[in-house]
Amino acid sequence: MPPFPVVLRFIRCPAFVTIRNVAWEERGGYRYYYRSVRRGARVVKEYVGTGPVAEATAQLDEENRRKRDEEAKAWEEERRRMEALEAPIEELCDAAETLARAALLAAGYRQHNRGEWRMRRGDRQP
Repeated sequence: MPPFPVVLRFIRCPAFVTIRNVAWEERGGYRYYYRSVRRGARVVKEYVGTGPVAEATAQLDEENRRKRDEEAKAWEEERRRMEALEAPIEELCDAAETLARAALLAAGYRQHNRGEWRMRRGDRQP
């Protein structure tokens, strides 16, 4: 597997597939390195260069991309771990809410417009 991002591009017949690096462009036999940069709501291609400077920049960009991906995976793992810890608590809260609702209904209360609980008019005692 190449250490750089690749794009599969079909040319005329789907049987022939060309693999090329996303950020590198070849024009007239020379390779030029571009990077995509978000400016506001738009994504713009930014010219970086050619030669050893562009190679070094491409490697740095790839390292940064890998670090971001690793951080995203770590945060996803943390989110899943927290969801697993929250599941029993949510279950307990749902059970408590069901018990409270049953107790209020048994005591003659009704829920007004999905909000506060009120005593039914006919059930009031002095």
